[in-house]
Amino acid sequence: MILVYLTSGLLLGWSLGANDASNAFGTAVGTKMVRFRAAVIIASIFVILGAVLQGSGTTRTLSELGKVNDIAGAFVLALAAGVTVLAMTRFAIPVSTSQAIVGAIIGWNIFTGAHTSTYTLSRIVMTWVLSPVLGALFAMILYVIIKFFTTRIKIHLLRLDAWIRYGLILAGAFGAYSLGANNIANVMGVYVNAIPLDDIHLFGNISISGMHQLFIIGGIAIAAGVITYSRRTMMTIGRSLMKLSAEAAIVVVLAQSLVLFVFSSPELQQALVSIGLPAIPLVPVSSSHAVVGAVIGIGLLKGGRGIRYGILGQIAAGWALTPILSGLLSWVLLFLVKSLINL
Repeated sequence: MILVYLTSGLLLGWSLGANDASNAFGTAVGTKMVRFRAAVIIASIFVILGAVLQGSGTTRTLSELGKVNDIAGAFVLALAAGVTVLAMTRFAIPVSTSQAIVGAIIGWNIFTGAHTSTYTLSRIVMTWVLSPVLGALFAMILYVIIKFFTTRIKIHLLRLDAWIRYGLILAGAFGAYSLGANNIANVMGVYVNAIPLDDIHLFGNISISGMHQLFIIGGIAIAAGVITYSRRTMMTIGRSLMKLSAEAAIVVVLAQSLVLFVFSSPELQQALVSIGLPAIPLVPVSSSHAVVGAVIGIGLLKGGRGIRYGILGQIAAGWALTPILSGLLSWVLLFLVKSLINL
């Protein structure tokens, strides 16, 4: 029965892979520096690693926003978020799975009369604003650095092309890892309190907690989405928003990867606190927000002439609609489920 309730989480993970995970390699595939098949294999491996090794921090933040302790409720929330993201993906609009699941959780809180932590919600919303800004800032800095070295160091064009290709592969792997670490909370976070799985012990001294079992399952679902349905969104990021050079492509991937890593690293958070700086919230953020911000950052460095503002407007509209649609859909579905099984 647990597997039945997990199906909507698997759908959400698949939708995340089809939409957000493509950002790790979208610019590389769009510029034809990396083949689509190679991109999806690398992205699938590293997104699972990121989810398992570093996914717990952002999951706790979602639990603070709204604790879902009913397995049927968790199923409905993941379904609402997954359907919302899938609908946006159908129109090739790279949207935020983070916004979708947050909207669904708020719908749950309204339906059940539970308290929504305004402190936690404000931190999450703040990152929705900060992530594209940071993506643009990181992209500008990285682009200037890369341009400085490529124009001053004499490198044969074929060797430079090879270096950029390898750089895109490494940056894409880092991006997929960061996405898994940051966004697995969106896929399986609502299930952590609803499905208390027993620990699995392997080889005597290796233990896999119930939460990490869910992360493994969610990571595999994300990988399935990357493999089966991510090509269209990769093309939107890699070609439609703005034409990118190979150097710009690697900058975009690195910039969005850094944004996700910053908001999912407990080690970085502790390091900043240890030197008296404010703690960075461990919050699931949107790779779509970060990658679009990075593309815009490069476009602004070039005077803004290559940016396709019509496409940007469509993407922004998708961002605004995502949490609203997901919240409404979760409320309606919860009402229907309650009438059927007395949730």
